[in-house]
Formats: sequence, structure tokens, C-alpha cells
Amino acid sequence: MLEHSMTAQDILPKDSTAALLIGRVWDPRASGPTPVLLANGSLHDISALAPTTSQLLERDDLVAKLANAADFPVLGTLDDVLANSIPDSDPGKMHLLAPNDVQAVKASGVTFVSSLLERVIEEQARGDSSKADQIRREITEIIGEDLSQIQPGSDKAADIKKVLLEKGAWSQYLEVGIGPDAEIFTKAPPMSSVGPGANVGLHPISHWNNPEPELVLAITSTGRIVGATLGNDVNLRDVEGRSALLLGKAKDNNGSCSVGPFIRLFDGNFTLENVKSADIALTIDGEDGFHLEGVSSMSKISRSPESLVGQAIGKHHQYPDGFMLFLGTMFAPVQDRGAKGAGFTHEIGDSVKISTPQLGALINRVDRSDKISPWTFGITALMSNLARRGLLK
Repeated sequence: MLEHSMTAQDILPKDSTAALLIGRVWDPRASGPTPVLLANGSLHDISALAPTTSQLLERDDLVAKLANAADFPVLGTLDDVLANSIPDSDPGKMHLLAPNDVQAVKASGVTFVSSLLERVIEEQARGDSSKADQIRREITEIIGEDLSQIQPGSDKAADIKKVLLEKGAWSQYLEVGIGPDAEIFTKAPPMSSVGPGANVGLHPISHWNNPEPELVLAITSTGRIVGATLGNDVNLRDVEGRSALLLGKAKDNNGSCSVGPFIRLFDGNFTLENVKSADIALTIDGEDGFHLEGVSSMSKISRSPESLVGQAIGKHHQYPDGFMLFLGTMFAPVQDRGAKGAGFTHEIGDSVKISTPQLGALINRVDRSDKISPWTFGITALMSNLARRGLLK
């Protein structure tokens, strides 16, 4: 798919004409990023409102200010920009970037029962995928379906913990899955996320890995949830399975965080309630002919989006530039791709599509993190670029 083209029809929400969508492009005129509004198939430069999406989202009047797209100059059509937003395109031409910039990028772990089971399996397998199938059967025999109805932090959750401890089956993943405290970790540094059409990266040491299709919230410095987008929390199962202390190595590598295609702002047509009822679809197509599909239903999340945001920000932790929060996934691919019982792992060249009707689709191609383009444009480069353009006030 990505080797040839990517069109607006491939990535836009079904109701895109009613959606308020903001993002970023690499602007060759300015040799830097520019925040944009999508309207009627065209990308409008909205840097006059704020030079970064972090600052845009802080504006209480943002939805009203964006009501008339004609107030802002057109940079080009989305289709033209998408033609340059695929692997091996000319990086000097205008192309889509991740819609977030200087915000912190945080992620919630083990927020769905099905992915909780897979995390326990990773831990027990110690990174050896060949043991996954047997361990899955053994763990399921112990916990069955009991956890699916458990409210994290409840008395019932504490009772189950006691039983599992007695059976020697307790896990650090069960602790964050049904205990009082959610797993909230830093997924990627600000400015490092890649956008639609880009290569996503796998660390070369990994041989058991997978995409994690997730819904991502855009949150202001005051903790206000103002919009949502899609994300791929690329995960190295063998690395984290060896030790949870290797979470940083498993999660944060070049190209390992993909976000986009646009942030859809909350307005009269799209609210947090739409987020809570969304189904997130995943499609993987390999150059070897492999095909996999799956769906994560936000209605099955064990902790509400508001509670996860509350655990991330408050008097205990501040984010003066706002933050993006991955909400976790219930999808852990177990379909065998190689040896029987070994489950799924990526192959170089896989095309990964994460989609939901009201947010569109995030499409990326898989490669090695040491082979894809290095991350070179960080916060210092951004500030210098904005200063040259006269956009800093």
C-alpha cells in the first residue's frame, strides 16, 4: 500500500466534512514544521494562531477561531501532500508529520484484560516466544475469565490478588491491571513521534514484536482533554519479557511511536463519549502475503479515560506543554506467523493500518530503527526555526 501511494480517502474520517482536524506538515518554504487545519481537501496554515500544536490546544477559543478556514492561507491539497508522505519520498517536499510536537508523549499500559494476559505470558516466557502457547493455557486455567469483570482497585480485585498470590501466580502486570495504580509511562520524547506514511522502527535486537493500535488523547497543561487521534505503540515483546526494567528499551526507539493522521478536536460533532465507544481496527499486510486483522473495543477498557488522565496529571505531576496519552490496547496478536505456538511477530516491510471511522486511519510501514531516517529535528531546532520565522512571541 505505502510503496505506491496514499490518498485522502485512505486516511480521513468517514465524516471528515464535519470533523475539525488539525495537524502538522513539513513546510519546505520555512524548512520546518507548520501547524495546519484540514478543510475541503486543503491544508491551511494556522501558525498565525500559534506556532505549535501544543500552544494551539491551550487556546480556549480554538474551535471558534477555526470555524472559518478561509481566514487562513492554503499550503496545498491533502492529496498532494500525501503523495510525498510515504517511505523513500523526497524529505525536502511538503509531507505530513505527527500532529503533536512539544507535548510529552505518555502511555497507559495493561488497560484491557486480553492484553493483560499477554503481558503475563511475556513475563513468564522471559522473552522466548516458543513458550507462549503453553504458558497461555496454564495461566488461563488459573485465572479463567474472572478478571474481565473486575474493577481495578476494588475489594474484589484485592480478593483475587490474594488467591493468585496463594497459587504463586501473581504478576507485576496483574498489579497494574487490577490494582489501584495504573501503569503510566513515557512512550517517547517530545518531537520524536512519526506521522502517517512514515516508517516505524523495530530495534534490531528484537525477534518477537508487534504493533499496539491505540486511541490517543490530546490534553492541555491543565488536564483538559481537547481531542483525540490514533497511535501505534510499537512494542518489543521479547525485550520487555526479559525484564520489565527494560520497558524503555522495548518502547522507546527511533520510529517506535507513530501518531496521527490528525488530532480531531472536540466540538458539537465529536466528544469524549465518542472516544469511549470507538472500535479501533488493526490490519497488517506483509510482503510475504501474510494478513491479520483485529479490533480493540474501547467499551472494554478497564479504566476510564478520565481516570487515566487523572493518574497522569495533577498536583503530583505537571505538563506545562500539555501531553498526549495513549490509552492502551486490548489487541495482542497471537496468530502464528512462523513456528506453531510462537504467535505473531513483525517482518520488515509490513504495512500496518490502525483505523476507526471518526478518526480515520494511521498507516505506516515497518523497518528497523537503525535503518530508517534518524531523528534529527528536536526542540532546539524547532525553537531556532520558529525564531527565524518570527513566530515566537
